[in-house]
Amino acid sequence: MYNQKTIHLRPISISDAPTLFQFWSNPEVTAFMNITPMHSVEQAEEMILYIIQLEHADRYTILLEDDTIVGTCGFNYIDAVNQRGEIGYEIGKDFWRRGYMTQALQALIEEGFQTLKLNRIEAKVEPGNAPSRRLLEKAGFHEEGTLRHFEKLNGIFLDMVMYSLLRSDCPSI
Repeated sequence: MYNQKTIHLRPISISDAPTLFQFWSNPEVTAFMNITPMHSVEQAEEMILYIIQLEHADRYTILLEDDTIVGTCGFNYIDAVNQRGEIGYEIGKDFWRRGYMTQALQALIEEGFQTLKLNRIEAKVEPGNAPSRRLLEKAGFHEEGTLRHFEKLNGIFLDMVMYSLLRSDCPSI
């Protein structure tokens, strides 16, 4: 058994680039991210700058109590009119299977329903990403179906499985 540490989230920052580059350059981490592994810290900086300027999105760096960066998570898109948001997340390989993403996902759910006043939180996952699918199901998300050829990466169309969590699924929030 591992010693579980409490995580906290803060807005993603350009200063996170060196650490996030280590994650985003690992093919095992990027396998289901719809990006190719990065080859330079500058690519990580460009991605962070792109993320920061998005108007209808919020991305956070996931930190341990000692401020060690373990990954990122957030809302890839927020549709305020329809009160729904789509989440995404990734974690560095050294931090897999330690419960950190479970904590981060719970924080996103609380932010989505309490702060952003969403009615629906969505997540799209590649069918072969079993760990992410288990994470979502453990958090109460429902599988809704497969979006065929929904995304394209390196000229290949990818299916995505749609998951959702409704405010009514979480009466305690």
